[in-house]
Formats: sequence, structure tokens, C-alpha cells
Amino acid sequence: MSLYCAVGSVDTDLTSQQLNDLLVEGLAKLGARNKVLAVPPDQTRAHSRAGDLTRYAWKHYGDRLKAVLPALGTHVAMNPERVAAMFGEMPFDLFKVHNWRTDIETVGEVPAEFIREQSEGKLSYAYPAQVNKLISRGGFDLILSIGQVVPHEVIGMANYNKNILVGTGGRDGINRSHYLGAVYGMERIMGRAINPVRNVLNYAADHFLKHLPIVYVQTVVSRRSDGGLAVRGLYIGDDVECFQRAAELSLKVNFEMLDEPIKKAVVYLDPEEFHSTWLGNKAIYRTRMALADGAELIVLAPAVKEFGEDKTIDSLIRKYGYYGTPATLKAVEANADLANDLSAAAHLIHGSSEGRFKITWCPGHLSKEEVEGVGFSYGDLNAMLKRYDPSKLSLGVNQVDGEEIFFISNPGLGLWAHRSRF
Repeated sequence: MSLYCAVGSVDTDLTSQQLNDLLVEGLAKLGARNKVLAVPPDQTRAHSRAGDLTRYAWKHYGDRLKAVLPALGTHVAMNPERVAAMFGEMPFDLFKVHNWRTDIETVGEVPAEFIREQSEGKLSYAYPAQVNKLISRGGFDLILSIGQVVPHEVIGMANYNKNILVGTGGRDGINRSHYLGAVYGMERIMGRAINPVRNVLNYAADHFLKHLPIVYVQTVVSRRSDGGLAVRGLYIGDDVECFQRAAELSLKVNFEMLDEPIKKAVVYLDPEEFHSTWLGNKAIYRTRMALADGAELIVLAPAVKEFGEDKTIDSLIRKYGYYGTPATLKAVEANADLANDLSAAAHLIHGSSEGRFKITWCPGHLSKEEVEGVGFSYGDLNAMLKRYDPSKLSLGVNQVDGEEIFFISNPGLGLWAHRSRF
């Protein structure tokens, strides 16, 4: 097991050239490779710099890089425009589409006894370790798993083997891992590198993926004081140390501990990145531990047009809504459609305030009836943008007509909490 690159600190700000040079230096330590597969995230992780790193790997390996498999999970496939925006001038025919329902193979099973132990007795199903067949049967002599380590609502800290087992995983594996995290408790997981969901994925990787030539390329990205993005670290390796190093740095640069709870938060969702509540509810996940009881969270979402990117999940969200853990657990017990789609059930739990604070969604393309129909309050986007103009707000505390608000321009880049909740 090896660590090929470990460069980073809270003050590091890697340039594009430095990223390229560090990647090439790390890849050179692997020796000759002739059939390479790159597994980056999709456009929902555009800030990760994975697009650039994938392109640098393509330039390094040339025609030895045979395919790029974006780790879509349950997200929609990338079209040529999105590929070009994220990956630059790479040939579109290199890019393969992961279908989480049909393109997967179950390579092993984490026993129900282990899930029962990790869930503190709440769940007793086995976890199927599923990956895209290109990974398990493609015959590649190098699989580059590229992505960003950042606080995450399902698995505490994103990336590492999640990119493979969830990003290129199958329906049952994704559903059961997400539901485990939701039932265990999101606020007990976020920002923690070691937790039940990570333990299950580590078990699966250690038992069923060790024979595969997977090398992880992990970035840590945060906001600069001027609002721009800085790459604080790059870690390349083939085992858990690579992830642990990145997670330690991410906790330092992506996590903000607040002395006082927030009474009103305003979160802006970039229209290039967020088109659904499935993704946009990061505004809720990443701020919930910072919000006071009775607080209001206002979500400004110009491009949000649907609840779930997947049609089945969208219909389930519309049917059952974001009404909290007890209601969702009851619905799972009583309804086969939701019981058969546990990632949707997990999402419904994640997206609820559990009645503790108010969530006002201001979407560009959903009606008042649709928003209120899933349990949120509705706000008129144009009126809210006029009052809370993102171009005039700074990150953190602002005064708007005598009202104090806490502004966040991209919830996907951080985690906020009050000391009493972490």
C-alpha cells in the first residue's frame, strides 16, 4: 500500500500547473500502465477540480487512457455541453454512461450482522457491494478514482471508496447505504471520517475490491477570502491513508464552527450546478447543525425545476414529502414503493427539519403548490432575490435592512455548526 502524493495545508493554494505537475509526478511512481480507466465525479462536483485532473491524466497517458466513467450514482448522464464545461477539450467518445440499474455487478456482500452492529440494532439487511462492470470486468491495469474530500451528509466525508461503491454502484447498494446513514442520524455523521456508513464501505472495499488496481486522487477545495476557490490539498494513494490525510485537512478548511446559532440563513444555489431538490437540499444538510430552534432557512434556487433527477425518485418525493424521520419510517413500513427505494426514503429524512426550523424554498421553476405539497414553505424567487441579492452579500453575517442574516453562496463546499450540536 502506497501514498504517492500528500501535499496540502490550510494555507496551500495550488495552481493549475502545480496540480498537473503533482499528478504527473504521482502517476510516474506507478510505473507503466497501458489500459487506464478514469472515474471522476459528474457536473454536480464541478468545483472538485476533478475535470482538470482527468484531463491532465488523459494528456499524460494519451491513448492508453481508454475510457472515462463519471461516477453518476443516480444522477442524470452528462451531455456533451456539460462534459465540455467540466473536462475541457477531451473527446466525448471517451465518456461512458453509468446506469445504476443495469450496468452493475455484485462483487460481494457485507453480512447483515455487520449492518446490525453498525446501525445499533436498527437495521438487519445485508449490503451488496456493487460496481459498474467496467470496473470489475474491464481488464484495466489502472483505475483512477478522482474526486474531492468534503463534508457529506450520507457518509460524513465524501469520496474515497464511495466514489466507486456509490458513484458507480447499483440500486440496492446505493439505497441501503443511504438508508443506513439516515437511520443512524445525519447530524451524528456529517464531518466525521469514521462512521457506520464508511465502516460498511471500508469492509466492502477491503474484502471485495483489493484485487482491482484502484488509485485514489483526492482534492481538498475551499473558499478564499475573496470568494474564489483554492485547492488546499492533493492526495494520491491506493489505500485509506490517502483519504484520511485529505479528510483531516478538509475538516480544517471546509468546516465552520459558530459561536452562536443562526436565526436566519440565506443559501444561494448556483444555477449551473443545482437543478433539483435532490441536490439542492445540501442547503439544508450543511446548515442544519448551525440553525437555532425556530430559525428560518431561505433557499434561493434559480434553476431548480424538479425534486428528483430520476423520474421514479421525483414521484416518490412528491408522494411522501419531507415530513421527518418518524413519518418516513412509517411510510417505508407501510408502502412497498418507498421500501423498494430506500435512497429516496433516506433523502426525505435528510431534507426535513424534523420540525425544528422553517425551510423556505424559492425555486425558479416549481410552483407554490408543488413546493408546499412536499412540506416546504414557498417563497417568490424574484422578491427574495431583490431583498437578498447574492451579488451584494458577503459570506457569513450580513445586515439587510436592519435584519441579520447568515449568507452562504455554495453549501456544497462546507459544513456549518453551532458548538452545541457538534
